[in-house]
Amino acid sequence: MTAKARRKRPSKGRSLARICAAVFLFAFVSWLIGGVWFVHHPRKWLEERRAAWPAFVTEALLWIGNPAGDVTDGIGLTGEDAVVTLPRKAPSGEVLFAGVPVRVREPAPDDIKVLDRGEFLVGWSPRLRHPVWCAYHVPPEVRFETAPRPAFRKDGEAESSPVTTDFARTGFDRGHMVPNYAIASRFGPEAQAKTFLLSNVTAQSPALNRGIWREFEHRISDLWTARWGEIWVIVGCVHGAGETLSGSDIDVPSMFWQLVVAQNGGEVRALAVVIEQDVPWKAWPARYIASIDELEEMTGLDLLSALPDGEEAALEAKTPSRLWPVRITDIARQLKNHVPARD
Repeated sequence: MTAKARRKRPSKGRSLARICAAVFLFAFVSWLIGGVWFVHHPRKWLEERRAAWPAFVTEALLWIGNPAGDVTDGIGLTGEDAVVTLPRKAPSGEVLFAGVPVRVREPAPDDIKVLDRGEFLVGWSPRLRHPVWCAYHVPPEVRFETAPRPAFRKDGEAESSPVTTDFARTGFDRGHMVPNYAIASRFGPEAQAKTFLLSNVTAQSPALNRGIWREFEHRISDLWTARWGEIWVIVGCVHGAGETLSGSDIDVPSMFWQLVVAQNGGEVRALAVVIEQDVPWKAWPARYIASIDELEEMTGLDLLSALPDGEEAALEAKTPSRLWPVRITDIARQLKNHVPARD
């Protein structure tokens, strides 16, 4: 064998390194694909698998599947939205997409009073001393610069409204239902001030209020409006099993929820999420998706009450398998926002 031929022949060490690299790459890609596949199943399926499969398997799949799935969903590569075609015109500029939420049964309380705040509505319960639901809309255009945060204050129009000291040293945040930023940036400081009335506040754990709840608000106000246009939102909570804030009779909800609707032409897309009060820090929001039917069963409310029965049933029965996609240019913002604010 000539010297030239010997130089062209790869060494055994280099061949082994290439094989190891190929095996590692194959294992990593398989793990990545498996994780994305795993997290795109319904919550009940995931809970059953986490109970039945070894923890190291399910946790490894969740660890890689959650961030990877968030990216592939964000660019529209994986997952499906709940979309139906409805013969109706989008109610542009109006607070409600399809009527006021209507109480049907428990656990919704029977004393809900609707408070009109102009750019949003509050379904207030004097007995629970917090809103059961709130509704608002978010146009895509940011019209006002961010102003200083106003102080929280008692709402003189809401029967049994809390006062600011009711939340002091309780371990709970004063959690906005209608978000400060979305209203301030679209409708200005006067509308913003109304979001700091305590009729728009519920007791939320810091992990919920500064983590996943904040992340949903950001996606709605900054990312989804940029991609899908005007968005209509109903948010709310389900009262707890008798837990109240320390030193008061203000109910501490056990669960929170959001229903988001957008319309492009005749296509209407809807997304519902249900989040427990004790949600962990850095929870991945896609893990809390539910159908509107499931949400209505949990809350005792008819949430899109003005839709004809056939149209309502078609939209509410669908369960999306992802959060809505965003613009490609917003993927980095989506990932960056998955960091709870611990201040």
